[in-house]
Amino acid sequence: QVQLVESGGGLAQAGGSLRLSCAASGSIFRANVMGWYRQAPGKQRELVATITSGRSTNYADSVKGRFTISRDNAKNTVYLQMNSLKPEDTAVYYCNAYYRPDNYWGQGTQVTVSS
Repeated sequence: QVQLVESGGGLAQAGGSLRLSCAASGSIFRANVMGWYRQAPGKQRELVATITSGRSTNYADSVKGRFTISRDNAKNTVYLQMNSLKPEDTAVYYCNAYYRPDNYWGQGTQVTVSS
C-alpha cells in the first residue's frame, strides 16, 4: 500500500507560479508512472502531466511550456512546477502513482488562480 500526500496548493494570481509536491510513503523508484491530474468543478478529472521511471514526460496540451513535472527518487517525491498560471488552471490537483497493476491517488490539493 502506498500513500500519497500532496502539498503546495493555494491561491495565485494569473501569471504567477506555484509548485506542488507529492510525498509518497513508499519508494517511488519502483513506480512505473507518477503523474498529476486535476479536476475542476463540474468537469471530469483530466491528465496534467506524467513521468515514467525512465523520466520520460508527457503533458496535456493546455499546460505544455508552462508546467514541469519532475521526480526525486531519493526523497520519494514528485513535483509539479506551474508557471504562467491562468484562471482556467483552477482545480483540485491529484497525485497519482502507478505500480503495475496497482493505482494510487492522493487526497488532492486545491489550486485557485485569480484573474
